[in-house]
Amino acid sequence: MSSTYTSIVLRERPVADILPDTFETKTASKDDLVPGPEQVVVRVTYVSLDPAMRGWLKDTRSYLPPVQIGEVMRALGLGIVVQVGSGSQFKEGDLVSGTVGWTEYAVLDDKKLQKITTPPGCTSLDFLNTLGLTGMTAYFGLHDVGKLKAGETLVVSGAAGAVGSLVCQLGKRAGARVIGIAGSPEKCSWVETELGADKVLNYKLPTFKEDFKDAVGYLDVYFDNVGGEILDLALTRLNRRARIVLCGAISAYNAAAPGLRNYMTLIAQRAKMEGFIVFDYESEYPRAIKELAVGLADGSIKRKFHIVEGLENAPKALPMLYSGANEGKLVVKVSDELDSLSSTSKL
Repeated sequence: MSSTYTSIVLRERPVADILPDTFETKTASKDDLVPGPEQVVVRVTYVSLDPAMRGWLKDTRSYLPPVQIGEVMRALGLGIVVQVGSGSQFKEGDLVSGTVGWTEYAVLDDKKLQKITTPPGCTSLDFLNTLGLTGMTAYFGLHDVGKLKAGETLVVSGAAGAVGSLVCQLGKRAGARVIGIAGSPEKCSWVETELGADKVLNYKLPTFKEDFKDAVGYLDVYFDNVGGEILDLALTRLNRRARIVLCGAISAYNAAAPGLRNYMTLIAQRAKMEGFIVFDYESEYPRAIKELAVGLADGSIKRKFHIVEGLENAPKALPMLYSGANEGKLVVKVSDELDSLSSTSKL
């Protein structure tokens, strides 16, 4: 067994696209992995790749401080507790989730981790998707911010993405007419035939703007994952009292997007455009997890994972999010859960 472990740190801040030299690999001795009081050593099994990570690389004011040069790249993930410090609430072998970062091992405070108990019909990996922050974002963004009601028209951009695909399904469960937007025939087909959206539009087609007007008519809730020109188009198709849920703007993460031209429609239609941060709903996660877990178990909520093998491939995999190359929730497998369980106390 190796006496060292690997981490990936931020080398320099990207100006536009993430480049091969944005990150660099570091190795450290496992002897340095010593938990203090109320701390644990975690062997990381999976890390989540999320669009928000591009924003964390910018040295600007936001809801979280930016990742610093030389710091392990921030990432949500899963892992197994392999060593505990004095007074820790965890025990060796516990499966946990939290902000573990791009690393094979990490010393983490108890308060930054949650023990995972996998509900029947679910897997631990669901805690990086439907039962994790992805699912919480979809659930609270749609229901608490969008306030979707039965019979309304819901439009979802990034409909084949991890958040968007769940929003489409939750919209149908709420009794809405659901129109999705995706970037390939295959993705459109999956969201329409497998997830049950009423119609899914390919934004790369030259007829997209007309297709949008014809399919949507006027909308009540627009769940926005992409920003840019599609958001501006949606602003022209608002019903009275429409709600726009600002979840993300993936089209603008690597480059500045042109300003919105059609925002005056918000005034004319007495509409609302609201941003939100999922962490604000932390106290309410349990009720969402309970509902979503039932849907996963009975098969009425579907999900798809795109798994990249090996921590060393995380820097190459992250840009897939911004080009739409991933098929499903993008995660990196760092180690095997069974290997982690068998290696507890064996750093």
